[in-house]
Amino acid sequence: MSQSHIRNFCIIAHIDHGKSTLADRILELTGTVNKREQREQFLDDMELERERGITIKARSVRINYKAKDGKEYELNLIDTPGHVDFHYEVSRSLSACEGALLVIDATQGVQAQTLANALMAMHNGLEIVPVINKIDLPSADVAATMEQCEEVLAIPADHAVAVSAKTGQGVADVLEAIVNHLPPPRGSEDASLRALIFDSWFDAYLGAVALARVVDGAVKVGGHIKLMNVGKEFEVQKLAVFDPHQHEVSELRAGDVGIVVANIKEVRDTRVGDTITDALQPADVALPGFREVKPMVFAGLYPTDPGQYEELRDAMEKLRLNDSSFSYEPETSTALGFGFRAGFLGSLHLEIVQERLEREYSLTLVSTAPTVVYEVLTTKGEILRVDNPAKLPEPNHIEEIREPFALASILCPNDSLGGIMKLCQERRGEQEHMEYFGRDRVMIKYHLPFAEMMFDFFDQLKSISRGYASLDYEITGYRPANLVKLAVLINGDPVDALSTIVYRANAPYKGRELVHKLHGLIPRQQYEVAIQAAIGGKVIARETVKAVRKDVTAKCYGGDVTRKRKLLERQKEGKKRMKMVGSVEIPQEAFLSVLKIR
Repeated sequence: MSQSHIRNFCIIAHIDHGKSTLADRILELTGTVNKREQREQFLDDMELERERGITIKARSVRINYKAKDGKEYELNLIDTPGHVDFHYEVSRSLSACEGALLVIDATQGVQAQTLANALMAMHNGLEIVPVINKIDLPSADVAATMEQCEEVLAIPADHAVAVSAKTGQGVADVLEAIVNHLPPPRGSEDASLRALIFDSWFDAYLGAVALARVVDGAVKVGGHIKLMNVGKEFEVQKLAVFDPHQHEVSELRAGDVGIVVANIKEVRDTRVGDTITDALQPADVALPGFREVKPMVFAGLYPTDPGQYEELRDAMEKLRLNDSSFSYEPETSTALGFGFRAGFLGSLHLEIVQERLEREYSLTLVSTAPTVVYEVLTTKGEILRVDNPAKLPEPNHIEEIREPFALASILCPNDSLGGIMKLCQERRGEQEHMEYFGRDRVMIKYHLPFAEMMFDFFDQLKSISRGYASLDYEITGYRPANLVKLAVLINGDPVDALSTIVYRANAPYKGRELVHKLHGLIPRQQYEVAIQAAIGGKVIARETVKAVRKDVTAKCYGGDVTRKRKLLERQKEGKKRMKMVGSVEIPQEAFLSVLKIR
């Protein structure tokens, strides 16, 4: 098909504004999915996505559409995630498109992530068509939403389309807006092959599979390709498109989006952002890839069965191919044995990756308390990047500790402004900006320590605003802070997996709360278990789990008291010996409890 009749576009929006539902209606209206196959969240084929009702991975699908003017068009749709932790998926999808549908909820208006995604699309030079969704709801205000679209986003509302993705009202107008207002691809069909890999995954039968957007030239089955970043050559064995099921084709031309299978055995070879070119007539310049993403939240992942270590390593290598925004490296813990230190974009990202590893690869894992990356200036003048509290140098070797700060943009109703400002100040936030939109909405920007945002900040925000506040953030840099390492000792032995880095003023309170929670979680042993929280060599909190005690004097009826004393002394000696050689098993709940003490 001629490039002038191809449209590559993605659907972007704030979380829960109806991206996946709109994609469902488009597939249904164009006949891409028949009634028998039809289901909600059709493109979200991961079990985890369907359970949580969110999109985690971007999905592509080819749609054949006959416009009102009678012309046939090929539409390549990419459905993207909305949560801030998966913004890297969105950025990759945008690079494969020329246009975007920006979905805005008519009942909530422009939200923080709507603004962030719109700016990202503008930065990539995409044409944007606003789609005002949920017009079937009684509280929908289309005129006010269009006004916000122009005022807040600076996007003209001339081509905006009002729809109800749930009922299908107005979806036909969205398809017409796509062919009339979004530009076609601009690649050269006669130039040397250049195709951008924007997603990849591992298949047990096909090896590493790349999802690519062909920018210039064409790729054919049987042709020889070269991966420009890796420098390796392969023979193309299979090409396919999703329409919506995998459908084999003999060729992908400029403007097309499809999968490339080339007997690539090493999962690390199909790096996201790499350029595929012709091995015989290679292109001179590779396509601009993606900005290398830096994980900001780190946690240890350990198999509960030490024999699953190799399986965990293979699983993480395969999963990283599909999700290149997380990283990992081997690490050892005295409490948990051999495992990996993994980096993530946020706490939800951590949760999703752990759950995918457990479900897709049948692993049982223990995760340690997440922590951000700190910069430590030593007394020798060296700067260390510390992603694990166990690696923090001794206090006498530390000149300064710097923590990452994020600029948080919070859009909320006026009546919850006071509570949200109080929450931000409690989390050591500094207000930067405040701006009112209309009569009842305000955007506030705060510089916040990223560690304070990692755990229950979003939940608190939603609670204070009764669900109406929205949050977007970006990491802005590092600042010095008065931080200390809070260590946990079980019977005098430090448990590195439970140690955390905390603000010094909060350390006594955090220490007491932590040992109190652990006291309720660590099961009773045959001997006394002392749980202590310490900063350096100073213990700041302690609780004791009493020993399980058998009544050894039950068989003594009267008689000399020395007999009872002898039995009790013997029991005491036995418990003392057990305490010297025994080890305390710490349940997974104990590690999870550390997350909640923030």
